[in-house]
Amino acid sequence: MQCVILAAGEGKRMRPLTATRPKVMLPLANRPMLEHLIGAARDAGISDILLVVGYREEEVRQYFGDGRDFGVRIGYVVQRHQRGTADALATAEEWVGGNFILMNGDMVLSSQDIRGVIAAGPSTLGVAPSDHPEDYGVVKVSGDRVTGLWEKAKEPAGNLVNAGIYHFGEDIFPLIGGVGLSPRGERELTDALGVLIARGVLRAVTVTSWLDVGYPWDLLSANEKMIPEISPEVRGTVEEGVVIKGPVHVGERSVVMAGCYIEGPCIIGKDCRIGPHAYIRGATAIGDGCHIGHATEVKNSVILPRTNLPHFNYLGDSVVGSGCNFGAGTKVANLRHDRGEVTVRGLSTKRKKFGAVIGDAVMLGINCSVNVGAVIGSGAAIGPHCLVEGYIAPGTKVR
Repeated sequence: MQCVILAAGEGKRMRPLTATRPKVMLPLANRPMLEHLIGAARDAGISDILLVVGYREEEVRQYFGDGRDFGVRIGYVVQRHQRGTADALATAEEWVGGNFILMNGDMVLSSQDIRGVIAAGPSTLGVAPSDHPEDYGVVKVSGDRVTGLWEKAKEPAGNLVNAGIYHFGEDIFPLIGGVGLSPRGERELTDALGVLIARGVLRAVTVTSWLDVGYPWDLLSANEKMIPEISPEVRGTVEEGVVIKGPVHVGERSVVMAGCYIEGPCIIGKDCRIGPHAYIRGATAIGDGCHIGHATEVKNSVILPRTNLPHFNYLGDSVVGSGCNFGAGTKVANLRHDRGEVTVRGLSTKRKKFGAVIGDAVMLGINCSVNVGAVIGSGAAIGPHCLVEGYIAPGTKVR
């Protein structure tokens, strides 16, 4: 069985985190989300994978290579201009020979669910229940047949949504060839699916493990689910006087210094320095080469590699890019006084606790306060004692 994974997009909704990397390379439990999907496909019995790449493709190619380190064979085709999912699939036509699985690269799915879609045969669409179906393609099903598909309907006809996994035969490509431009100026796969629906041949299979990772706060939700599944293991050094409760993974050459208190589940990458006297709380993922220092507390957050919170910092329910530095006493708020849902640039996170999204190489001076829902663009420099709210554009200097 062959598998095509769409991994060409930037992921604009993930900005500023995608300023320097493609969306599919954002980490879940300290590994790129695409690696999790490739592993699930491998465990489902798929050995040949084609990655459709585009935006910052070199990072994907360098990380995955030919796939041998991941137990599969990986090939690449390039979508030079991101003009929709149908356009992306069209680039794979010469590679595909027979039935194949198609998956979006920016999601989480188990090998069991992938096997279910394989077993259903071609002309199959994976669907999943959602508590906010208006954000997705809503699918209407009668028995096992798909009878309707509407993109981001304001009044959804149900709670089943398109999960972004398909089983197709080669006969999908003539349909793709006939797809024109949508009002958004893209060639949409849903137009080809509409033909299969009209013919009454598109089946639906429910997948139960699906997680869509569309916005930065979705990284927190995915980590909350995936980090508890890691194997607790200490590969680095844990000094005397450290308290560890629950499942905690400490990477190679990392040092957890005396006086630290770590509540799992959490994962600490390689070459990190934790403490002394740091407090790490559950569902936190700390990337390689980070420093979480004296009297710093981190809770339910994702921190990308080479970022430092060295002293007297608080970070809760936030996503921080790579190469950042927090000045002493800088803290990030994560709860509104009215306990309402936190919004980010006018969008509800659907979370009552959410802090900030901070891009790469952000410098925060001493005693800064970052308010709930703030977004700080990559390369911004925030001076001492500043209150940060709303949106700070990349490269901005705040005094």
